[in-house]
Amino acid sequence: MAFSLNKIMLIGRLGKDAETRFTTNNVSVTNYTMATDYSYKGKNGDWVSETTWHNIVSFNLSDYFKDNLKKGKKFYVEGRLSKRDYTDKDGVKRYSTEVITDKIIPLEPSSESSTSEEETTNIEPAVSNDNDDLPF
Repeated sequence: MAFSLNKIMLIGRLGKDAETRFTTNNVSVTNYTMATDYSYKGKNGDWVSETTWHNIVSFNLSDYFKDNLKKGKKFYVEGRLSKRDYTDKDGVKRYSTEVITDKIIPLEPSSESSTSEEETTNIEPAVSNDNDDLPF
C-alpha cells in the first residue's frame, strides 16, 4: 500500500457555540464551526480577505471543552478531513466535509478560569484503531 496522509491543522474563531449530543452507545459528539481567513493582494493592489468556514466534529470531549467552545473564541484544532453523504428529510442527497479532531488547544484564556494554564486535549477516537485486523 502506498503512503498516504490525511491531516489538517487550523487556527480560527468559532462561528457559534458548540452543540453536544450523544449516540445510542453514549458517545458524545460535539459539533461547531470555525472560520479561518486568507489574505492576498488583489489585481488592483488592495488587500483582499477571504473567510473559509469549516465544520468541526469532536468525540468524547471533556466538560472543559464542552463549556468553553463558544462563539468568537480562538482555537487550534488538528485532525483529519472526512466526507460523508446523507439524505435529508426531503429525500435530497447531501454531502458534508468535516474536520474530525484529534487535538484541540484553546488560544485564549477561559473566562471561567482564573489560571493561565492552557488546557489541551488529545481526543480518544470514537472507533477503535485496533490494527490487529490489518493484512500488512
